[in-house]
Amino acid sequence: MSARMTTFARDQEGHATLGGTRLSTLLEQAGVPTPAYVYDLDGIARAATQLKQAFGARRHLIAYAMKANGAGSILRTLRDVGTGVCLVSGGEMKVALGAGMPPNRMTINGVAKANWEIDLAINQGLFAIQVESLEELTRIAERAKALGRPARVGLRINPGVQIDSHSHIATGHDAAKFGIPRADVAAAFERIDASEWLVSVGVSTHVGSQLPTPKAYVESATAVCEIARERLRSGGTLEYMNFGGGFGIDYGPEVAEAPAKFAQAALTLAAEHGLDALELVVEPGRSLVGPYGVLVASVRQGKEGAARRWLMIDAGMNDLLRPALYGAFHRIEPLERAPGTKEWRVVGPICESSDDFGTHALGELPERVVLRDTGAYGFAMASEYNGRALASEVFSKNGNVVHTSPSPGVDFWVERRLKA
Repeated sequence: MSARMTTFARDQEGHATLGGTRLSTLLEQAGVPTPAYVYDLDGIARAATQLKQAFGARRHLIAYAMKANGAGSILRTLRDVGTGVCLVSGGEMKVALGAGMPPNRMTINGVAKANWEIDLAINQGLFAIQVESLEELTRIAERAKALGRPARVGLRINPGVQIDSHSHIATGHDAAKFGIPRADVAAAFERIDASEWLVSVGVSTHVGSQLPTPKAYVESATAVCEIARERLRSGGTLEYMNFGGGFGIDYGPEVAEAPAKFAQAALTLAAEHGLDALELVVEPGRSLVGPYGVLVASVRQGKEGAARRWLMIDAGMNDLLRPALYGAFHRIEPLERAPGTKEWRVVGPICESSDDFGTHALGELPERVVLRDTGAYGFAMASEYNGRALASEVFSKNGNVVHTSPSPGVDFWVERRLKA
């Protein structure tokens, strides 16, 4: 991953920095304890701007996959750059609307949308409700009729493409719950065309996440192009093609190509199929926020035995689930000095053996550590498991803290459980 795809660095004294400012300084400005997530809004804005520039004058929509991180400060930053959002729930839609995201730059996915979510999408006039089954088309038509307002629908297809990634984040293969099989696409268009309450606006797909190169992305997008060409050839209506997201980032062992490479591949593919008249939609999430957020934790203690050295920190799998859920790796380094050679097995306080962040070369026992590249699917997947409070979030811009979302604290959890 190129240097421009992260703003984490170290200053001359070896202190960890984000966006050019020491993380210790940002935490002091925010006045919050650890564990705490810290985000660089400038880095996020630059990442989105660079991706937009990669599309040039081509009509396009970058629909940020909000499930990666739905913080209002991040949504407002991306809104100001000109992106939209890809939603997967009505709750996300309400947050996006509250953050000032225009409905005509919103798409919503999901295999089991509730009626109220469908109603909200129709009433708000979203860019598209992306449909994942024939049965869902029937439900959307019924809701649109009840509301007296046609629904803008796009078909999310399952391209039948298997990617080399963790099974939990591969979504475009035949056994996945997502999308309409290609064999059912013709029937889906027939159902749309037969209804006065459905408007056909697009075709989409999403093959999966953490793609290192555009190869599988292009393979999946090719299916979208083929369907779009056939649809237009038959006289049907379409406004856009959506190739999805999944652009990978560098977590340490892996090296991923920049999002601009995926944009260039998408542009080339659309041109080769003669589909430049259609708006091109992409749905990046991780690549826009992942490298620009970190999780800072305090070291509770070390534990040294004959076979292994353990480092116990105050952040656990309730704060960062990815290692336990996906076997994911995040680089962990001392906060106030550069890493050393002495290795420690870093674990959290949760009463689970899976609360384990792997082995890291930290040197002598540090006071605080930083877990890198946690801006995506970090806080978004956090919980209060074991009665542990959600972490604080700190947002920086121009080297200073501009907003803090403090932890609700343990007493908040205690009060809710006592009232249950």
